[in-house]
Amino acid sequence: MIIIKTRKEISEKIIQLKKEGKTIGFVPTMGALHQGHLSLIEIAQKHTDVSVVSLFVNPTQFNNSKDLEKYPRTIETDIDKLQSVCTDILFLPNADEMYPEEDTRVFDFGKLDKVMEGKYRSGHFNGVAQIVSKLFESVLPDKAFFGLKDFQQYVIIKELVKKFMPDTDIEIVGCPIIREKGGLAMSSRNELLGAVERENANIISKVLEKSKEIVNEKSVEEIKKYVVAEINSNSFLKVEYFEIVDDVKLENIKNWSENNKKVGCVAVFCGEVRLIDNVYYN
Repeated sequence: MIIIKTRKEISEKIIQLKKEGKTIGFVPTMGALHQGHLSLIEIAQKHTDVSVVSLFVNPTQFNNSKDLEKYPRTIETDIDKLQSVCTDILFLPNADEMYPEEDTRVFDFGKLDKVMEGKYRSGHFNGVAQIVSKLFESVLPDKAFFGLKDFQQYVIIKELVKKFMPDTDIEIVGCPIIREKGGLAMSSRNELLGAVERENANIISKVLEKSKEIVNEKSVEEIKKYVVAEINSNSFLKVEYFEIVDDVKLENIKNWSENNKKVGCVAVFCGEVRLIDNVYYN
């Protein structure tokens, strides 16, 4: 595995590989890698010739400085994991490399970044767009792979490429959620959970799956109330939001007969740790 730390060097390396006819698969991460990340790399390796992973904790997408401070940083372990799945290139920049000067760009995603995560994490998706656009410009991927646990982020990044980077022709590939044995969606934040908290957090996915089984019996609003009530009935958990939206515009679904794919997206506090998950209803 080659480790590259500057934007100039990574771009030069990618241009060289593309001249050789290689296709580039890219997995951007903030480190603290788990099996979910590794599954993205494995999918990238099946669909492209060269796998590139970036590891950078992006400060501009944190609207809470304490959250940024608490975010796990495990670079040495991450490198071992990347080598274990035969990653070709690790892009490992520091903050000065990615932000030599303040990034003042503001991205207009319409309503996409105003709901759900955007409603509760002001500025988050603008920070995501800032760093992802910089990474895309540096790595020049043919395909970029994102986990569908962060469903809203996946939709917004597709819009980022379509609206703001149309000449790049990058294909954004959504990849399945990888779960722990108990059902909890894998996340770097899970490392912040104690054993008892983690056990109780498994309830989130169980409630979401149960809600799929009863959609024929209840209206959209009744399902929303059911999910919130069931999760909140656990003393370790507190729902921040649960919305059922379409998978393109993220607009709220009013009834099950609407002709679009429907996704239930939830954010839950388990103690002080904020977890997200989602479920498709068709």
